[in-house]
Amino acid sequence: MEKHNKDCGEKNCGQNTGCEAGYIRKKREFIQNERERWQESSLKKFIDKVPEREGLIDYSGDPAERLATPEDFDCAYEDKLGFPGEYPFTRGVYPTGYRGRLWTMRQYAGFGTAEESNKRYKFLLDQGQTGLSVAFDLPTQIGYDSDHKMSIGEVGKVGVAIDSLEDMETLFAEIPLDKVSTSMTINSTAAVLLAMYIAVGEKQGVSSKELRGTIQNDILKEYIARGTYIYPPRPSMRIITNIFEYCTQHVPKWNTISISGYHIREAGSSAVQEVAFTLADGIEYCKAAISAGLDIDSFAGRLSFFFNSHNDLLEEVAKFRAARRMWAKIIREQFDAKDPKSMMLRFHTQTAGSTLTAQQPDNNIVRVAIQTLAAVFGGTQSLHTNSRDEALSLPTEDSVRIALRTQQIVATESGVANTIDPLAGSYFIEQLTDKIEAEAFSYIDKIEEMGGMISAIERGYVQKEIQDSAYKYQRSIESGERVIVGVNKYRVEKEAPKELLKVDPSIRDVQVNKLESLRSRRDNIAVEKHLDSLRNAAQSDGNLMPHIIDAVREYATIGEISDVLRDVFGEYKEQVIL
Repeated sequence: MEKHNKDCGEKNCGQNTGCEAGYIRKKREFIQNERERWQESSLKKFIDKVPEREGLIDYSGDPAERLATPEDFDCAYEDKLGFPGEYPFTRGVYPTGYRGRLWTMRQYAGFGTAEESNKRYKFLLDQGQTGLSVAFDLPTQIGYDSDHKMSIGEVGKVGVAIDSLEDMETLFAEIPLDKVSTSMTINSTAAVLLAMYIAVGEKQGVSSKELRGTIQNDILKEYIARGTYIYPPRPSMRIITNIFEYCTQHVPKWNTISISGYHIREAGSSAVQEVAFTLADGIEYCKAAISAGLDIDSFAGRLSFFFNSHNDLLEEVAKFRAARRMWAKIIREQFDAKDPKSMMLRFHTQTAGSTLTAQQPDNNIVRVAIQTLAAVFGGTQSLHTNSRDEALSLPTEDSVRIALRTQQIVATESGVANTIDPLAGSYFIEQLTDKIEAEAFSYIDKIEEMGGMISAIERGYVQKEIQDSAYKYQRSIESGERVIVGVNKYRVEKEAPKELLKVDPSIRDVQVNKLESLRSRRDNIAVEKHLDSLRNAAQSDGNLMPHIIDAVREYATIGEISDVLRDVFGEYKEQVIL
């Protein structure tokens, strides 16, 4: 069929008489007719002899597409794809992809005391890791000191115990903060940990203007997926916007929030729900910052995101591309941003912890490799790869090394980082990208009709959607419809690995002794003075960050600072969603 040169400007023109649109329409009809012919002839004859496998589904539980062809998606290249580093950023936020600089390789780590975690960080940096990612224990995450009764049995278990600036100084001892980028997975107490990091930088002689890194600081997903909240949503949002405002002026290289879909997915959401609920959270944060008087272009460029990389490689690639395009549209069209940097969705990825199995844990190495490829094909800026033994315990050094080597092999030996967005133009990838975008926007529209994400959370809507998705997923495993190798198929009887990392339960005693010593040595009058100033600021509408930093510098503990804010803001009580 000869291609005509004249463009009549009518996208739905059906005439094949000298117009580009007419040519495209006729070509689509030709491909559709050919597809129907193929289905009734070659495909049907072959299936009669060799039937297809039954129950083929994607990770969202939808029937897996058999084949994608050009008529399955509308590829308006300039509108939907464009070029890397340019709106709508579908093909990536940087013009050279990974050809100039690889993604930051982080390994999420932290356990026991600050001394132990400091040794692990130095080990990882020696192995070629290019950024730190800090895991905090549960008491630190919810604002309790190690000597509080609520901390019994939890100190140092799922991350490092940080009670005061003294612990933070130990955590980063001999690690130059002007040369290392640090990500901290912390939410309710993010302001306190950021204040401690700034204070450690000062003691190293590093200005806050030179610090690079990210605090997660994403409280909304805590109410729907993770649970490490302290205060009700609205005062929590105030703390977050205070951080935005303070960092814009004083810590300009810092990413003030990592809006997290990771934990939403770990709680059982689908890929579409992960994108939709994460971006809906992002919209809510933008609204709150603008209501607090900030201009969208003053803070949006420092927003970052955190996504899960699950097992369905192609669905995950399409998810990342759809999220990037959606966020660009939201920031430009809904918030009228002018700076292209405000529209860039930059994201960290972690491989899916929920897919790791305690049975045959070496299989997890393969799962993580697939998930690593998905993240890289999807254009992540930073990546953590889980270790094979994390379904059983905190990872050993050997397991962490294998996980890091997985990233390094993909980066240097696979060739996938040499070409920008190499899967672009795949009929299936582009069709799936469009599908995820449309379905995710449908969720976002429904949430906006409810009054936004806080209202949707208070009504239990988001929680219920995730619960239903998780239930559907688990039922598919138990029925055998979804195969998990080593769990419901290809099982072997084998003892669990014996060389697992165990956290010494006496760590709490160590931390309690540290606290007793600290409180006897510090200037307690100065501590009380700054805690009183923080209380007064919380009761007014002032920015809390300068007061938190002042208290931290005098070695006020995370529990003491959190208790002041508990007294003023109260505590959030979880709703039971049925």
